[in-house]
Amino acid sequence: MTKRSPFRYFKTSPVIIRLAVMLYIRFPLSLRNVEDLLHERGVDISHETIRYWWHRFGPMFASEIRKRRIEGLRSSRTRCS
Repeated sequence: MTKRSPFRYFKTSPVIIRLAVMLYIRFPLSLRNVEDLLHERGVDISHETIRYWWHRFGPMFASEIRKRRIEGLRSSRTRCS
């Protein structure tokens, strides 16, 4: 069975959603600062939309980051041994 995309009902590109959420999480920016940064790049998104995406996709992105970190730690142990 194929895994459904969590972005399937959104008009905005998954790349833009991921960029907006990661900007908000990774850097000490407010929602309005992220809105301004995206606006400068030609993406007109409200700060409320970014907040919604953060609540919806933030945990998913965080789990992906944790998985990558754990896999990186496992591979570095096998290389050092």
